[in-house]
Amino acid sequence: MVIMPVVTRHLIDRGDGATVELFQAQAASETPAGAILFVHGNQGGRLLGGIEAVDSGALLRFCSGLNITAAAVSQPGFGASDGPPDFCGPKTQQAIIAALAFLREQPSVDPDRIVLYGNSRGAVASAMVATQVSDLRAVILSSGVYDLEVAYHESSYGLRWAIEKEAGLSREAFLARSAMHYVPEVRSETLLLHGKHDDRAPVAQAELFSKALSNAGVLATLHVFECGHQIPRNDMQGALRPFLQRVFNPVVTYH
Repeated sequence: MVIMPVVTRHLIDRGDGATVELFQAQAASETPAGAILFVHGNQGGRLLGGIEAVDSGALLRFCSGLNITAAAVSQPGFGASDGPPDFCGPKTQQAIIAALAFLREQPSVDPDRIVLYGNSRGAVASAMVATQVSDLRAVILSSGVYDLEVAYHESSYGLRWAIEKEAGLSREAFLARSAMHYVPEVRSETLLLHGKHDDRAPVAQAELFSKALSNAGVLATLHVFECGHQIPRNDMQGALRPFLQRVFNPVVTYH
């Protein structure tokens, strides 16, 4: 009899007393397996948080298909995570780091095989987390920006307004959300996914970041798709599936 994974909801401490919401589908494995943590995007102002990955079926699909633990975190101000939102800033990064620490403690998770997957504003924050957490198995960044100050000046009014409201426009605020300035700190293999015609996050951001990572000695791969900001799932699978199958493949050591 096949036992289907069940999604559970957890409220964890961000490290400063604030609450972080996390959803998890745990692999039915007798030995620790890999894990993936999803970090959502803007969600059109609905502030759903991590439950978006539950409702779309992504958690169960990744958990069952790869026999891994799949989790999704709600950014500050989204779902049941304490706010306010800070547009991918230090509090958001702290929430993601707390979620990664929670996964590492799970008996079902091999701490050496954790993948961080951020989409849109989730990619902005996840790229920054990758500059602070050195032991991730891999990082997947979809439709993100990696130099926020440059992106701000090229953005639509709505995006500029969100950045101004949540982050402010100081040099320090932009630097705290721009992984391009901290490339030497990244240690994890990185897969970048981006739409060629993205009108919210110019593809040049992904191209420059991928090149900078490679120049710094990080294994980085960029896939550009003929689409806009939202990459169709069917288009993405050709790049995503073999990548995940490889990074989650157990490492065998011989003595």
